[in-house]
Amino acid sequence: MNQPPDVLRYAAFTSTPDGGNPAGVVLDATRLDGARMQAIAADVGYAETVFVTEATVDGDSRRNRVRYFSPIAEVPFCGHASIALAVALSGRDGAGTFVFDTAVGSVVIETAGHGAAVTASFTSVEPQVAEFPDGVLSTLLGLLGVGPDELHPEYLPMIAFAGNWHPILVFADRRTFDSFVFDPNRMRTLMDAQDWAGTVTTLCETGPGEFDSRNLFPVGTITEDPATGSAAAAFGGYLRLLSLVEPPSRVVVHQGSHVGRPSMLTVDIPPTRGIIVSGETVEIV
Repeated sequence: MNQPPDVLRYAAFTSTPDGGNPAGVVLDATRLDGARMQAIAADVGYAETVFVTEATVDGDSRRNRVRYFSPIAEVPFCGHASIALAVALSGRDGAGTFVFDTAVGSVVIETAGHGAAVTASFTSVEPQVAEFPDGVLSTLLGLLGVGPDELHPEYLPMIAFAGNWHPILVFADRRTFDSFVFDPNRMRTLMDAQDWAGTVTTLCETGPGEFDSRNLFPVGTITEDPATGSAAAAFGGYLRLLSLVEPPSRVVVHQGSHVGRPSMLTVDIPPTRGIIVSGETVEIV
C-alpha cells in the first residue's frame, strides 16, 4: 500500500505562524494523480495546497512543475502557496531563484534570508484587465448588499488577471468595506458561473500607496482568504494598466485582519512585464 506523502505547512505573507495564509506543500507528488492530490488538499483544508509533480525540469534542479488544489478544485495559480513552496525548497536547497512551471506559465520566485522567517517574492505572468460582462457587476454588488455609489470613483470596477481572474472592487468608505456581508454559497455559485478561480478582491485605500483588502473565497469552511498573492499581483496590474500609478512604484496591501490572520503583501509595479509580490513566510510546526 502506498504511503501518504508528507505534507509540510507554511504561513505566507507573515512573520508569525498564526498570521498570513497557511498553505500545504507536498515536495514529491510524482506518483500522485489529480484525484489523489484533490483528496489531500481537501484533507489539509487550507485555501490551497501545492504539489511538485516534476522535481527537475529540463535538467534544472531549481525548476519544478507544480499544481495547486483548493479543497474543492484545481486552481491554475496560487501566489501564497508558490511563496510557501519556494521557502520550503530554500530550506532544503539554499536560498536563491526557483522557477515553477504552472498551468498559466513559468513563474520566477526569489528567496532570501534564513531562520524562522524567510522573505520570498514572485513575478507574475503578464497582467490583463477586462470589463465585467453585462449584469455581472450588479449581481456581485447585490450579493454584497452595496450599491455602485459606494465604490471609489477613481477606481473603476474591473476584472484583473495575473495568474487568476479577480474582480476588483475598491470601496470609498472604510465602514462599508469593514461591514459588508455575503452568503458564501451564492457567492460561490456566481464565481463558478464566471470562471473566477481566484478571489473576489475588495479593497479600501488607507493612505498613499496603502490598501486594506478582503478577498472572498468560499471553499469548504473558508469564506475569506487571509493573504492572496495572485490578487495582489492582479491589483498591481490593474493599477498600472488603468494608469493609477506611475511605474516603477510600490503599494502595500494589508489583508487577513477580518479573519484573524493579519498579513502584509508588498507589490512592486515595474513599467512593463509581470508584477512582483513579496512577503515573509514561516513554517507552521
